[in-house]
Amino acid sequence: MMDAHRSLAGALAAALTATTLLSVALLTRSVVADEAADQAVPPGAARTGLDLSSANRRTPVAGLYDWSKAGYRNGANLPGASEVNPDAACQITPAELATQYAVRPDDGVDDTTGLQSAIDFVRTTCSATASLTKLSLITLPAGVVKVTRQLGVDADYLIVRGAGNDPATGTRLVFEPDANTRYDTLTDDGSDWDEDGMVSGQGKGGWLWPGRGLFRVQSRQVHSAYASDYAAAPANRKDIFEGTVNVHWKAGQKLAAKPGETAYAARTGDSVVYVASLTGLTAGTMVNIRAANSVKFYNSQNVFDTALMSNLHMRQQIFTITAVNSSAKSITLDKPVEYDVPITSTSDGSAAIGGTVYDSKAAPLVDPVVGVGFENLYLTQAEPGLSAADAVHNYGNMDPAGEMHGIVFKWAANSWVRGIRTSMTGSHPIVTEEAAHLTIVDNYLDGAWNKGKGGNGYFRGSRVWDSVYAGNTSRNLRHFTFQWSASGNVAIGNDTDSDFNLHGGWERNNLIELNTVTVPYAHRSANCRANCGEEGGGGPDDSNWFPIWWAAGQKAVKWSGSSGPRNVFFSNTMTKQLGSDTAPYTAYYADHTRIYQFGWSGSAWQHLDVGGTPITDWADHEQADYTNGHGVDASRTDAGPSLFLLSLTGTPSASPSPSSASPSPSSASPSPSPSGVVGLRCAFAQTSVWSSGYGGQVTVYNDGTATVPAWTAEFDLPTGTSISSMWRATYAKTGNHYVVTPLVYAADIAPGGSEYFGFNAGGLGTPTGLTCRT
Repeated sequence: MMDAHRSLAGALAAALTATTLLSVALLTRSVVADEAADQAVPPGAARTGLDLSSANRRTPVAGLYDWSKAGYRNGANLPGASEVNPDAACQITPAELATQYAVRPDDGVDDTTGLQSAIDFVRTTCSATASLTKLSLITLPAGVVKVTRQLGVDADYLIVRGAGNDPATGTRLVFEPDANTRYDTLTDDGSDWDEDGMVSGQGKGGWLWPGRGLFRVQSRQVHSAYASDYAAAPANRKDIFEGTVNVHWKAGQKLAAKPGETAYAARTGDSVVYVASLTGLTAGTMVNIRAANSVKFYNSQNVFDTALMSNLHMRQQIFTITAVNSSAKSITLDKPVEYDVPITSTSDGSAAIGGTVYDSKAAPLVDPVVGVGFENLYLTQAEPGLSAADAVHNYGNMDPAGEMHGIVFKWAANSWVRGIRTSMTGSHPIVTEEAAHLTIVDNYLDGAWNKGKGGNGYFRGSRVWDSVYAGNTSRNLRHFTFQWSASGNVAIGNDTDSDFNLHGGWERNNLIELNTVTVPYAHRSANCRANCGEEGGGGPDDSNWFPIWWAAGQKAVKWSGSSGPRNVFFSNTMTKQLGSDTAPYTAYYADHTRIYQFGWSGSAWQHLDVGGTPITDWADHEQADYTNGHGVDASRTDAGPSLFLLSLTGTPSASPSPSSASPSPSSASPSPSPSGVVGLRCAFAQTSVWSSGYGGQVTVYNDGTATVPAWTAEFDLPTGTSISSMWRATYAKTGNHYVVTPLVYAADIAPGGSEYFGFNAGGLGTPTGLTCRT
């Protein structure tokens, strides 16, 4: 899997038809009259607090995928106080963490052993009698909590809750990976973690994929076949063997032909899958149905070079078994499969890839982790000697040995992340790999030390199914991705300054709606200062990433293949800065009533094409019109505010600055400044501070009784301080004086409303003489 992009071919056309893909109209939301309240929601901020409950979900729209059961417990509310286990032994308080586990904030002592012991206590004492309505709770203290090793969170039905996500007053988890946690094997050029070179006994580091993190929600079981290897492995290799009972097919069952077929165990739309053995497959448990790649499957993606093909499983999904038929040797799933399932890689009539016949499998999840939630905390990864400011729009790896994630979900289900804040994780702040029914909601994710070669620094949904990503703000990350067969997910109301990236692996049926995607010119592969390149190898290219990326061509095959069918974009506010860092932003896929189904002809999968020729790369083809039979079905519109929800009751958050440095406890509260005109005032606040600069935000308030159609802010910075980047606005500078004008979507302010812009500054001087006017 690799990012495949090129520089812009040219400006958008000045006028396009109503059904064309790229509209240059102003980004005003289209809503029906009875949803007029939504018109007051300003763009450019995440929609936090959305009502995601099953009662607020739309009846599935005819002809579209059914997203009504996405998320935690098929759409249930996230747990509240009534779902916490009343047994005091299963509620570990900050005081108990201090006295029983020696976890004491702000003492500079490593708290890893104590935290792991508390999790292990819950796993051994509470999890067996717990449930999704009887959850254990570990409450972390306010202050700095130091972690040096990955925490294995394999206790089912557990909430890990902080004292708040403000690093100045809440729980601040600081990850300082020790020598046995940092990767000790890098690629030959030193640019990336070498998972295949990290070996021990029968194992290799690739078994750890997607890599280590501060929290890893995954089984730590070790299969008996690896027991001796595990015992002999050094400390920095032992986790290779943990959880392998699932990953490496020790429990997976081969498939058998369905009645009337010779080549397939199931076809698209079937809920029954035929297997060679029922061992380990029981009703009520989860199973992963994996379809082997075949030459014919690659050919359908316009891939004909066998050198680019691999024996893998692009098509897969986690299901729940609802029934087992012992006489027919079949299992019934809780929903239909979304792809054909050949028995092997050759049973569909294909030649063997690389001379090897590869099996499709039904793999039971022997020890899935269920019901784990993270709430109300702040986490960061310490990197002494590195500057967080240098990571802004730096798509390289600043410390390849430190490519640690924030939270990893692997072989996990019915779990959640709510109200956390991350700053400068080693790689992905939140990442999945084999997970289902998650809710990732109302989080703020800012920055990563590694965003380059090997594919780092994503807000990453890989092999994730039927999950909801809502109300999140992401800043200074590489991509917001769905990849590797991700399906049935909903991304709604998020605010990101990186692209929505359909990264390949036959991801399908994902809904991406009501998001604000503001992609600056600086967001491109060539912005890189060390260890640069793409996921899967290769150096940086001349990409200029657009708000959408769709996988195709050589860069998207071998590992992952192309994007799959029916990924739906609806009513997003997407803009791209064209040509330079000071250029205006241009609307992208701006029709808010039109349903754009990528990879779809209207009735079947269709590769995107230009003039009938399938594109070999999304790069240089980002602005083509794929409607009217070229791979994007845009024939349908919808007058509702959402394809997923009945009512949009969430309120936009006042997003913090996208600077990459950790907020300083000494940051000042906003204070009103003199207004340039009656009814309009503005306030400045530092949102983060580092040794050589800071992040700032200016909020413009309309205290009048009429809508302000446009505004301008002015201020001075002292000598030695200057703005290095700005978002949601552009500026003109004369000496030390700055005149700021908003981007089009941030220009108008309703009575009683507000808008904002943010910037990063080099130097520590703050604005003086701040005024705002119409």
